[in-house]
Amino acid sequence: MAAAATMAAAARELVLRAGASDMEEEEGPLGSGPGLQEPLQLGELDITSDEFILDEVDVHIQANLEDELVKEALKTGVDLRHYSKQVELELQQIEQKSIRDYIQESENIASLHNQITACDAVLERMEQMLGAFQSDLSSISSEIRTLQEQSGAMNIRLRNRQAVRGKLGELVDGLVVPSALVTAILEAPVTEPRFLEQLQELDAKAAAVREQEARGTAACADVRGVLDRLRVKAVTKIREFILQKIYSFRKPMTNYQIPQTALLKYRFFYQFLLGNERATAKEMRDEYVETLSKIYVSYYRSYLGRLMKVQYEEVAEKDDLMGVEDTAKKGFFSKPSLRSRNTIFTLGTRGSVISPTELEAPILVPHTAQRGDQRYPFEALFRSQHYALLDNSCREYLFICEFFVVSGPAAHDLFHAVMGRTLTMTLKHLESYLADCYDAIAVFLCIHIVLRFRNIAAKRDVPALDRYWEQVLALLWPRFELILEMNVQSVRSTDPQRLGGLDTRPHYITRRYAEFSSALVSINQTIPNERTMQLLGQLQVEVENFVLRVAAEFSSRKEQLVFLINNYDMMLGVLMERAADDSKEVESFQQLLNARTQEFIEELLSPPFGGLVAFVKEAESLIERGQAERLRGEEARVTQLIRGFGSSWKSSVESLSQDVMRSFTNFRNGTSIIQGALTQLIQLYHRFHRVLSQPQLRALPARAELINIHHLMVELKKHKPNF
Repeated sequence: MAAAATMAAAARELVLRAGASDMEEEEGPLGSGPGLQEPLQLGELDITSDEFILDEVDVHIQANLEDELVKEALKTGVDLRHYSKQVELELQQIEQKSIRDYIQESENIASLHNQITACDAVLERMEQMLGAFQSDLSSISSEIRTLQEQSGAMNIRLRNRQAVRGKLGELVDGLVVPSALVTAILEAPVTEPRFLEQLQELDAKAAAVREQEARGTAACADVRGVLDRLRVKAVTKIREFILQKIYSFRKPMTNYQIPQTALLKYRFFYQFLLGNERATAKEMRDEYVETLSKIYVSYYRSYLGRLMKVQYEEVAEKDDLMGVEDTAKKGFFSKPSLRSRNTIFTLGTRGSVISPTELEAPILVPHTAQRGDQRYPFEALFRSQHYALLDNSCREYLFICEFFVVSGPAAHDLFHAVMGRTLTMTLKHLESYLADCYDAIAVFLCIHIVLRFRNIAAKRDVPALDRYWEQVLALLWPRFELILEMNVQSVRSTDPQRLGGLDTRPHYITRRYAEFSSALVSINQTIPNERTMQLLGQLQVEVENFVLRVAAEFSSRKEQLVFLINNYDMMLGVLMERAADDSKEVESFQQLLNARTQEFIEELLSPPFGGLVAFVKEAESLIERGQAERLRGEEARVTQLIRGFGSSWKSSVESLSQDVMRSFTNFRNGTSIIQGALTQLIQLYHRFHRVLSQPQLRALPARAELINIHHLMVELKKHKPNF
């Protein structure tokens, strides 16, 4: 049926197209006949002109021609009108047949209509039921919202009641005094753990009652009396216990660190007094300060007195200065001086007192040292005294902060209330000792001991001693500078003519300076101080001037140079043992030594080889100025120089070597001078060879007598001394 319908539609389309063509043919003559209206002049819009390309019409015609039915009709060559009528007939037959089919199925169609009607009724009842359900759900939703609101209100009431219960429970717990607390406070000893536990509970309840009273809680009046009686009893027992511990400090030979440790275990006792009975707390603190202050003063006064008894009996005096002559005599009633002043300026093993191992070593025990007949320099006594002071002060400061619950300025004030008298007494003792002290090394070591102890106190977080360290340094630095300036002045005012006979060996004053300067430089390297270097620079200038003044007393330049080299070499050697190689002192004396050594070598070579030196210098000057022709008149002089050198150089070198070894106390220095002289001699002879190679002297017959430079070098190596 679908195919037939399609064919019918195609036939109709063909018929319509044919009819349209006929109508166009009929209208054609009428449109062109005479008497009709002239056609409109449309110009480019005229689609009836031959020039218009009917693209869309062509496309439509082409699409219809591709239709299968049209193709079949065109192939068979049927008449379209006849074919259209045939199609109409077939459509009518199909329509009649379709009507008969509907009539045959009328009962089924009626039954289907009845079923559809019944379904509509069922669906209507379902719609009514769903509507009822919807209304029921709306009412349930409102009931649920009501229940939610009721539940929220109940939760709020529950939370409020729980909060009230918690606050009320805390209040009741804070106010109620249990029997265990009463029993422990009244009957238990203060050293038992349960007393401390219940004391903390009592302190908490007293604080809670005070807080509630401030809020106007009436129930506090019911427990105030009980708490006051318990507080009084606890304060009484704590006061007796703390006083007993403080009084135990006063017993002779008591190690007060033990009672302090015991008090720290019960530091809450003082906190309880501070919060509940401030008058008693102040009484305990004042009693502690008074007792410990007296103990420290007594201990350090006794310790200082016994410590000074083990000091060396021979100490530096005001006349034991660097520039004082060893031959100086004192008056009849004067005390004997040191056996050797050089020991005053020598560091030796004294520097070990600032080493890490010795710095914090146990303190000296005077009676043990006296039994062993041991003696110590002042810096060792100073270290022992101040290490004991540092250790006890650190322990005392930390105890005060922890037990008395103080910090910052309050801790400083309380510490100085305990240790102030001891520190003042120590400062007075140091000031008294320094007034007659002339040992610069000892004072300088004490300065560095203080600097290190100050760092230790800072590491232990004890700032209470900072002011004391500053006061000690304020005593030590001026004394050290004064002693150093006295030594500078003594060297400046020394008269070389009063020192006795002259000697080219190192002078004892320069040796003192070398030992003293190396000692201070080695100590100062650990913690550099610019003021110390300035003072040492002044001393170095005066010593250099002194050496030059003494050297001027010698008649010959050679002896002067020997004296200068010996002294510079000795000072340089001593300095290099302790000071760094790049220190100012080492560099300065190294330059002086090199300059004087070079001058001495020239002075040493002048007698045996002076003529050769003078000729080489003159010849090189002429060659440099372009006046080499003047050398032609020097043949006789050159011949004499060649033969004189060849005959005497060995004996001259031998004499030179012996002279050097006799002149210098340091064999190593003498060896280096000989090596320098021989090297310079080889260089001189090599320059002489180059002068003789000039054209003006090349034909000189005496050139054949020249010693080969390599042979000379081999021979000179035999004269090199080995040490």
